[in-house]
Amino acid sequence: MQPDLHQQDKDLVDYWTKAGTASGKARLRFRMRSKRLVWNSVLAASLGLKRVIDIVASGCALLLLSPVYAATALLIKLEDRGPIFFKQERIGYRGQRFYMWKFRSMVVNADKLKDQLLEQNEHKGNNVTFKMKRDPRITRIGRFIRKYSVDELPQFWNVFKGEMSIVGPRPCVPREVVMYSVEDRKRLLAKPGLTCFWQVAGRADINFEGQVRLDVEYIRSESVWLDLKLLFLTIPAVLLGKGAY
Repeated sequence: MQPDLHQQDKDLVDYWTKAGTASGKARLRFRMRSKRLVWNSVLAASLGLKRVIDIVASGCALLLLSPVYAATALLIKLEDRGPIFFKQERIGYRGQRFYMWKFRSMVVNADKLKDQLLEQNEHKGNNVTFKMKRDPRITRIGRFIRKYSVDELPQFWNVFKGEMSIVGPRPCVPREVVMYSVEDRKRLLAKPGLTCFWQVAGRADINFEGQVRLDVEYIRSESVWLDLKLLFLTIPAVLLGKGAY
């Protein structure tokens, strides 16, 4: 959990205000500046370590999983002769836009067909996200690769480029972000990732409000050790395919 720096600063101000001396005020300013410098250094080191882990992990994944990439690409192409990859504009850290890559798991005109299926949205109670357990737009190969998250593997390239991280809130599409409340926008205060709290806890079975709550909880508790824990929890979540549709 990140320390409440504002409360600590307030406590220091109250203490030295009561002291009321010029030397006390000077020491107060020095302590506050020193504390911020130490905290910023720790934060920078943590983010730097996370970036190194992202580069190494994504680079190894791109090499080691190359046979899976090749087999998946061949199966997608054989099924309907359409494009192998699907790219979509997403919103990342602090509103930065980028293109996220996936293996195509839906028919070519999936976006046009979505407008005809909006009334069947199974994420009831919100107009932000759209999910259907038996989405007719998903191809036969697409159903398999979505269940076991194979369709997400091209995003290791996004991680390698620095647009995403291994662990972090899932990136959102622009039309979702424009409907966000102030609380929802807190999801944008961390670099988006391949896996997160709600990805290992139920994926699409968790409603939008639950996803936001878990993403904000992750951002408040973010650490290298938490990332490692979520990575280990991701393995059984992917193998079981719970909430993937």
